[in-house]
Amino acid sequence: MNKVRIGNRWVGEGEPTYIIAEIGSNFDGSLAQAKMLIALSKEVGADAAKFQSFLPDKIIAKRGFQTKVSFQSKWEKPVYQVYSEAELPREWLGQLAEYCKEKGIDFLVSPYDMEAVDRLEQIGVSAYKIGSGDITYLPLVEYIAKEGKPIILATGASSIGEIENAVDAIRSTGNNDIVLLQCVTNYPSPIEQANIRAMATLRQRFCVPVGYSDHSQGSIVSLGAVALGACIIEKHFTFDKTREGPDHPFAMDVLEMASLVHDIRLLENALGSPIKDVTDAESETRIIQRRSIFAKVDICANSIITTGMIECLRPSIGIPPEYIGVVLGKKAITNIKAGEPIAWDDIDKTVL
Repeated sequence: MNKVRIGNRWVGEGEPTYIIAEIGSNFDGSLAQAKMLIALSKEVGADAAKFQSFLPDKIIAKRGFQTKVSFQSKWEKPVYQVYSEAELPREWLGQLAEYCKEKGIDFLVSPYDMEAVDRLEQIGVSAYKIGSGDITYLPLVEYIAKEGKPIILATGASSIGEIENAVDAIRSTGNNDIVLLQCVTNYPSPIEQANIRAMATLRQRFCVPVGYSDHSQGSIVSLGAVALGACIIEKHFTFDKTREGPDHPFAMDVLEMASLVHDIRLLENALGSPIKDVTDAESETRIIQRRSIFAKVDICANSIITTGMIECLRPSIGIPPEYIGVVLGKKAITNIKAGEPIAWDDIDKTVL
């Protein structure tokens, strides 16, 4: 329930956040640029470099976008042309997988048709990512699940019922290695609609690890998700946000992604454990800032200690103030000078 195995590491509760650099279409039709982005993904500290494998004719209806969808996109080019230009040639998949292996970073792909799944199985992948748009395309969901690999399922623009149908479809194949990603399917997505807490609902409802596929600008949502238990963070990644293309403008550049990875690792350390205890950093402060019982006046041996003789001051080098009721009324067995801390050896313990 709490962990799945992706590549050479476990992903889930108690493990470092698994960070995916989503390259998407940012390779701009260039194999060399795709490899450069893989290398940069490794340099910034990501755990995986991810691509998308689709064929325009197998993912969109050309006439459907021309005739039925007036709000089809903000793109200046026709939708079919944008998809065609963003297509990742399938003959590159093997080379990209091998290059990821060479660089020591996981190779992930979202397949958008059955043939893509078959090709990826020939190459050998450790997990599959299913995008939010295909969560109701259950034949593809089941086809991927039957391969028995861990499935990272994004849940953008989905109802709980639709997520449940997809999870049931995956589990019907005997595959229980599922990670659900909260997501807002908009590019960029508004921070105020991030709904990070929905991860908790997904975790409780489906008893699986959860994460966040973050399309918002900046790192706030991703860091908030990690703080609330995200085991995976996915962010679009580019080397130049000013380049043309559907994914470049809202992606993180090299410096931003490196900063995000660095901050996530710092945050993981800061989150610590659920055990409340004194930290090493507090050991001296605990003495400096806490009080103990001091002699307010000179106290002679055999004197009975009264309220007027003592006061509670910093530092904590004598009897702690919570024992003031024990000290009052006891006999001093040593001479205690004004301004000195009172220790247990200074009072008659036989009557304690």
